[in-house]
Amino acid sequence: MNARMRQFILATILIGLSSVTSASPTDHNTTLTVLTGHQTKSGSIMAGLRIDMAEGWKTYWRAPGDAGIPPQINWVGSENIGSIAFHWPVPEVFDQSGMRSIGYHDSVTVPLEIFPNGAGEIRLKGELDIGICEDICVPAAFRFDTVIPTSGKRDAAITAALLNQPLTAAQAGVGAVTCTLKPISDGMQVTVVSALATTPDPEAIVIETADPYVWVSEPVVTRTPSQITATSDLIHGNGDAFAVDRSGIRMTVLSRGRAVDIQGCSAP
Repeated sequence: MNARMRQFILATILIGLSSVTSASPTDHNTTLTVLTGHQTKSGSIMAGLRIDMAEGWKTYWRAPGDAGIPPQINWVGSENIGSIAFHWPVPEVFDQSGMRSIGYHDSVTVPLEIFPNGAGEIRLKGELDIGICEDICVPAAFRFDTVIPTSGKRDAAITAALLNQPLTAAQAGVGAVTCTLKPISDGMQVTVVSALATTPDPEAIVIETADPYVWVSEPVVTRTPSQITATSDLIHGNGDAFAVDRSGIRMTVLSRGRAVDIQGCSAP
């Protein structure tokens, strides 16, 4: 195991020992509700996961930052589901003990777009594991088992969350996006250059890869009025060599109440 990954894991353990306690979701007034929604024009079915927390508490986005706890979900026992697409609302950036975390406070609804295998009843069953945090971070597990109607009405919370989606690259007027990959001693380094006009608000950049086992460092960012350059180190969790598919590189530009989702890049 490389030195940087050991340092990262040690820091994570120390944060956990100092801040994470064992508790059930109800100990901190956190609830999970499965919302049922409507059928889309394409035939998919909208549903949603609504997490309600005590005032001042927060939970994490799909890429939670070095101080966050990534959400994990399984669909064991679900029926008539071919695939599910998450539509994450625009998150916030928090400072947590001098480290960056990304997520939501008080309440969040994450729309789920369900693509059934065929006609008939849809059963959404499984377990969601998240971290909920105030001054301490508490791991919380929720089990759910809900029948999703295929002809339901529009749900207001799902609709509001769908309206609060990141802009696509086309919607934001993003120009050329390139990425350079080079090996480093313990992994790879990626530099993403994107043509995107600056905003008046401070920006936070998140880079992800298609491989969930690759750790991505918080990027070093430089900015001109028309271009963002972001550089991150990529380290595989098992310390082995790995390949990176440029089409799976994803950069999100977060600013106040706004996000731009840039997916894929080309060689310079």
